[in-house]
Parts: sequence; C-alpha cells; structure tokens
Amino acid sequence: MNQPVSNSTRRMTGGQALAEMLKLSNVGPMFGMGGFQLLPFYEACRALNLKHYLINDERCGAFAADAYAKVTNRPAVADGTLGPGATNLVTGLVESLNAGIPMIVVTGDANREHAWKNMTQEARQLEVLRPVVKEVIRVEVIKRLPEHVRRAFAVATSGRPGPVLIDVPEDVAHGEHDFDASDFWVDQGTLRAQARRTRPDAADVTRAAALIAKAERPLILAGGGIHISEAYGALQAMAEGYNIPVAHTMSGKGSISCAHPLSAGLFGRYDRIANALIAASDCLIVVGCKLGEIATKRFALIPPGKPIIHVEIEPTEIGRTTRTDVALAGDARLTLQAIAAELGDGKAAARQRSAYVAELPKRMTEWRAGAADRLESRETPINVGRLMGELNKIMPADGIVVADGGFAGHWGGLMFDTKQAGRHFLPDRGFASIGYGVPGGIGAQLGAGPDRRVVSLTGDGGFNMSLGELETARRVGANFVVVVFNNAASGYVKALQHAVYGSGNYQSSDLIEMDYAAIAKGFGCRGIRVSDPEKLSVALREGLDNTTTPTVIDAIVTRDPSKMLPAADNRTLKVQKGDRPV
Repeated sequence: MNQPVSNSTRRMTGGQALAEMLKLSNVGPMFGMGGFQLLPFYEACRALNLKHYLINDERCGAFAADAYAKVTNRPAVADGTLGPGATNLVTGLVESLNAGIPMIVVTGDANREHAWKNMTQEARQLEVLRPVVKEVIRVEVIKRLPEHVRRAFAVATSGRPGPVLIDVPEDVAHGEHDFDASDFWVDQGTLRAQARRTRPDAADVTRAAALIAKAERPLILAGGGIHISEAYGALQAMAEGYNIPVAHTMSGKGSISCAHPLSAGLFGRYDRIANALIAASDCLIVVGCKLGEIATKRFALIPPGKPIIHVEIEPTEIGRTTRTDVALAGDARLTLQAIAAELGDGKAAARQRSAYVAELPKRMTEWRAGAADRLESRETPINVGRLMGELNKIMPADGIVVADGGFAGHWGGLMFDTKQAGRHFLPDRGFASIGYGVPGGIGAQLGAGPDRRVVSLTGDGGFNMSLGELETARRVGANFVVVVFNNAASGYVKALQHAVYGSGNYQSSDLIEMDYAAIAKGFGCRGIRVSDPEKLSVALREGLDNTTTPTVIDAIVTRDPSKMLPAADNRTLKVQKGDRPV
C-alpha cells in the first residue's frame, strides 16, 4: 500500500493522502470518533504521529475544535463517521459558522457503488450539513484530495472564517492512487486566520475619517472580528491616539483590556456604562460586530439617525440590522490603520475629547459600587457575582475563561475583567448552545498550552450534557478548571419564567441537585465542592495550582430565580410576553 512506484510517485489510500495534507498544514489536535469509512485516515494519523483524539460525542469534538481555533486562529479538525457521526456535528458547526471560526471538518460517507441501497447508517448528510458550514467539498476523484484540502484551508481562513466540510466516500478513503510528489504542497498564507486580508475603498475611508474628526463623543463598538483580525494594536492606537472609548460585545471582550481607562465594558442586553454612551454618542464606529439581537437589545439600542461607521469583513452584514452611514468592507486591522493614516495627528481631537473620556473611569467606579452587592456578596447559597469577583482577583493576566451558553456567558460577559488585550474570554456566542463548557475547556487548554491556565464556566444543565468529556480531558492531558454553577435548575430558563410569569410559575426547569465534586472524583479528576463564598478563593487557587488532572469546582449558587441573571431585578432583560428571548 505504501510502496513507492517511482521516484516521483507514491501509492496511497485516500485516507492517507488526506492525513499527509493535514500534516503538511501543521494542524493542531483533531477530535473525532471513527468508523469503517474513515479507517484508512485513522491509520494514517497513527502512522504519521498526528494528534488525533477520540471524543465521546461528536458535537463535543466540534466544540473542542472551535475553542482551539478561537485561542490560536488556526483551524482545528473535527471528524465524524457516516450518518450519526456526521449529523452529531451540526450544533458545534453552527457555533463556528456564526462566530466566524475556522475549522476543517471531515466526514465519512457511503461507498458510492452501493449508496442509496439502504446502507447501514446512511442519511442525506450533505443536505443536513450544507447549511451549517461555509462550504461543502465532496471528494469524487481520489487524485484531487490534495487540491481539495488546500481549498478547504483557503475558504476556512479567508473573508469571514468558518468551518469547511470535506466529505469522503468510503471507496475514496479506502481506494488507492499513485500520487505524484508534486501534488503535496500547501499555501502557508491560508493556514491561519485572518488570511487574504482586504482593505476598504479609499474614498470610504476618507468619509469615515471626516465623520470621526468632527465628532465630539465618538465611541468604538468592538466585536469578535477584532480577535479574528488580531487588530489589538490598531484598535488601541486609535482609541488612545484620538481619545475614543471602546465598548465590546461578549465575543469582543478583550479587544482592549478591561482595565484600560478607555474601556467602556460590555454593551447590549447587559451593560455597565456603555449603553448610555451609545445614546449620547455622535458617531459610532462598529468594528467586527454584526449588531445582532443581544448586542442591540433586540435592535432597539441604537437610536435612529445615529451616525454609524461599520467596519466588517463580510460586506453583506453591513446594513443588515442597522442603517449605516459609511460602509468599510475589509479586514479590521488594515481598516483601522487606514483610518488612522487618514486622520493623521490626533492631538487636537484628543484634547477636545479629554473631558469626555475623563468621565469613563468615574462612571465605571460608580458602576462597581452599585454592583458591590453581587461582587462582594456573602450570601449563601453563593451569589454568582461573588464568584466572578473572586475570579477577577485570581485569574492570571494570560489566562483564559471559557463561558458556556445561558447565564454563564451573561455573567462572564458583564462581570469578568480581562487584564490585557487578547482573546482571554471565550463565550460560545455564535449559537449560544449549552454544553460547550467542558469540551470548550479542553480545546482552549490544548490551544493555550500547559503553561497558561483555563477556567471554564458552566451551569449544571450544561455540565450534564458533556460531563462524559472529563474522561477525554484526563486522557489528552487538558488539565483545566471547570466551575459548575450548581443551582439545581436550568437557571436561564427558570429566570426567564420568573421574569415573564412571576414567582412559582416554573415548568420543566428544575434539576435534581448532584454532587459534581464526587462525580469528578469518580472520573479520576479533582473535585471541590464549595457552598461558602468565603472559601471560593481557596477553591479557585487550588484548581489553578493543580496541573496534573482536570479540576471540577462544584459551586452551590443561588436558587432564587430573581438573582440568577446578572442584572439586579432583571431590569435590563425587559422580557415581554410574546417575546422569545435567546
């Protein structure tokens, strides 16, 4: 099978050719569960010493790959076998597609000679998967496999990144071909995002600069695109050079350090001071943000007529939800640099806005004083705000916090503070599915490496969905910390029911309280159960200091539905009957 045919050709299976191309592409960890269709690929991964890890559920494999890619901006690989393996990937792929995260996904498919003859596990999987990936690449000719892999990386990492599916029929994976050595090459420029950077039209940059120059209260609204572009330096230079505050979405947290005096914190459904700044601003500079429902409080946050400059890599997103005055279709870093070059010396503008930006630290101090009842709470069961306060004190500057869907993301988005610019906060906001906490922690820890610490926040409902991956975490050496908000409920749903229907009117939102610390110990992990808020700090330090096994901190948090969301009295949620909040 592997004997050279000549000096320039080599006989390989399709699965081996696929693995050879992934090795040349210097891929990180791969996550999957094998089946007969992809056996030659798995054998080649073994022979080539590629890091492929068995996952216990394919959805979690996609989540782990997504988190790895968020940390590294390099595509991770997830795979699934024919049928249920492929369809189990759907939820994780939507997360990556919506969030703009590069991923290569491999699925095995039916032998083409026997397809649609009631083959075991066969389904119309491409019809299922096509809407949840950026592109589907079906391998029909074995000799084109190297070409298809190159195409997959180019699509996954350019423009708005996303997952790309390589679908490999059984007879292609097991079949053999005399590949020419010249077939095996990769385009180094496509192996990480942002690939193929583009700039906006110069005339539009001039218009944007003119709007910014005359603005007295400009405000930058930063989204996850800042991380994909790695535009931290360009963003901070513009903010500091022209005295422009920066607010962020949940995915955009870390665009600028939360400790920076120009940081206005989270905006949207939950905010500290940013929403008031949006209302008062005379120029909004939206960068790498889709202005979706959460960021705009269901499209009601930004007043009509507000001057808006929108920087976005995907042109069709501009104007999709909010009227835009200047559309700048291009890479965030290059576009911010182009605007700064057009603006030139910003000393006069900075002086003009000095009083405006001097108010930010004062307002933030006032917010912290108002949030002290949560950040410093001594109540039992534990107020989640206190947990976030302790995490802020102890988390290393280069550490990473992963936030599951539901209220873990909302509490983290509002109250966790990054200490330096970078993607140090990983919420699964592309799809906001719960169950991301454990596999996201695995992917983030593998992406960050053993010297950086990862803490994953999840509810007990989300933990129940994926706790089996603790076995995976132990096996692959992803020794992160997972904090379970144990409120014996599907907390976000229960809080919504409370807000809409009132106290006591709860349906299908309660869980049996479990001892997750004991469960963790059963998996061979460290388990710590905490019910006293004064012991949170010790538990977190113990978890962060433990680098030999994963650690589960079972935090017994409030059972009061009126306190399950981060905004006091749910005032910022503004749920109305008839709405279906996300």
